[in-house]
Amino acid sequence: MFDAKLGYDPANPESIADYAARLEEKTFLDIVHEKGHEKNIEGYANKYRKGGLGNLLEEIYFGYKANSNQEADFAEAGVELKTTPYEVTKKGELRAGERLVLTMINYDGPIEIDFYKSHAWEKMRLILLIYYWRNKQLESNLLYKIKYVKLFTPPETDLEIIKRDYAYIVQTIREGRAHELSEGDTMYLGACTKGANAEKSTVPQYYGENIPARKRAFCFKNSYMTYVLNHYIAGRSSDNSILKDSETIKQKSFEDILEELVSKYIGMSDKELCDKFGREYNNNKAQWNDLAYRILGIRDEHADEFEKANIRVKTIRIEENNKIRENMSFPPFKFMDLVREDFDDSTLHNYFDETRLFFFVWKKDGDVYRVKGCQLWNMSHDDLDVTVRNEWEEYKRIIQYGVKFTKVLDKAGKVSFKNNLPNKSETEIIHVRPHAIKAAYRFNNGEEYGNVDRDANILPSGEYMTTQSFWINNDYVLKQLKCIKEEGENI
Repeated sequence: MFDAKLGYDPANPESIADYAARLEEKTFLDIVHEKGHEKNIEGYANKYRKGGLGNLLEEIYFGYKANSNQEADFAEAGVELKTTPYEVTKKGELRAGERLVLTMINYDGPIEIDFYKSHAWEKMRLILLIYYWRNKQLESNLLYKIKYVKLFTPPETDLEIIKRDYAYIVQTIREGRAHELSEGDTMYLGACTKGANAEKSTVPQYYGENIPARKRAFCFKNSYMTYVLNHYIAGRSSDNSILKDSETIKQKSFEDILEELVSKYIGMSDKELCDKFGREYNNNKAQWNDLAYRILGIRDEHADEFEKANIRVKTIRIEENNKIRENMSFPPFKFMDLVREDFDDSTLHNYFDETRLFFFVWKKDGDVYRVKGCQLWNMSHDDLDVTVRNEWEEYKRIIQYGVKFTKVLDKAGKVSFKNNLPNKSETEIIHVRPHAIKAAYRFNNGEEYGNVDRDANILPSGEYMTTQSFWINNDYVLKQLKCIKEEGENI
């Protein structure tokens, strides 16, 4: 029944959505003024208050007290209200500002096995999505503008993948392995950590040997929310999908589908495939990427499913000696940013924790490369939380407390510098190498080499060193490849 005081019928989803639609193009301050709540906005205006703007809409606009109940916010209508930010990139693209947290995962008792009886489904079956532009140039978050308001339920194809994600997370928890979960394990539905830091948010698990694990919540990944915003809300069209209908994913996992597509071409050479797909054979790096996309039936690495799931495509070429020539690089980092980070919240940790890689593998055979296989991969808990953590911490320690340089002169009198950062042979998984094309240094004694402004950044010591980036060791990557292990090849 329509409630004149509220301005909508709390039992009718369409009535709630119509009332919410009036928010579009308004700032949060506009809403405060309209409702006459100017005296009560101080708490909402705090940029550091998590969920403050969502609470403002719940309490001031929709007229109900914010809560953490497991049932939907508008219980009679079965509608869950979610207020979430987006940002605009330098290229003018829309990007979700954060993952969408749905509901906490319970570690105090049994977890629901049936997806359709779960709190996660209760929270996602019908969401009133309110996207606001988090324009950080504005002095107050109350000046952020609401741009999109829409009722949303994951479409059928997405839902089939979400159900598989839920089943994986639940199974892992029931096996007493909640401490091994990461967002990279799943595609659209993630198990994100909750709490200010690892120490404060770690509690015993209900299952297994009660091993302590970080508190987690079911969430839609940031990548999925970006896709939802652009394609389901803002209406951008796309025809770059690997899954052509929902029936396929009901019968097989996404990884099985990928492997089945690629299996038809195993053993074919790059030259044969260029002929098949009508592509020039030019033997450059882009060629092997392009052929991989054509085999999958997509234009480029931005396949819809890859975008939603934050999957990055990595083409790997194995030489005849069963070695990978190249290490895998990541974006450059600034030394001062690195030393301010803790590993659990570091850029590198978040990448490995949240990202899956799609390895498309080629093997050298004479003057051609032949399709070897493919796999979806994300780094294991132990590799990330033990080995990579220790290696990252060692790099941070040296950078923070002093990189030592040794000047080297070659026979031609050319100057170069060695440093005391661990090199690849001293690590198992990651190492640091220069990212800039040319070396550059500025030392505290006044010596300067190369283009420092372009190719170097500042160390805590005040000296400048060639910009660096993290790389995954190629021998580690090789050991992850199923298509090599299965054939028992010597690696």
